[in-house]
Amino acid sequence: MPARIYKPSRNAMQSGKGKSDFWVLEHEQETKRVADPLMGWTSTADTVTQVKLKFDTLEEAEAYARRKGIAYVVQAEAPVRLQKKSYSDNFKFGRTENWTH
Repeated sequence: MPARIYKPSRNAMQSGKGKSDFWVLEHEQETKRVADPLMGWTSTADTVTQVKLKFDTLEEAEAYARRKGIAYVVQAEAPVRLQKKSYSDNFKFGRTENWTH
């Protein structure tokens, strides 16, 4: 299975772009997860899926994968959609819906 190189999306609970200015190389799972009969936890013998490598640029991540002989797939960066908002629009004349607290 190839590794996946992607840029993580920003946190939906925040308006800032923190912790989303890097690229991640993450290995895909090669073996099936198995439920432990005693505890019910899921486990796998594939420990490489636990590793996430962070890089400053896409080129660095691709160079690392090529240097180590890792097959990889680059997931395109999601476009940034900005919503224009103005605080004064909450109180403008002719507003169609009611303003509530």
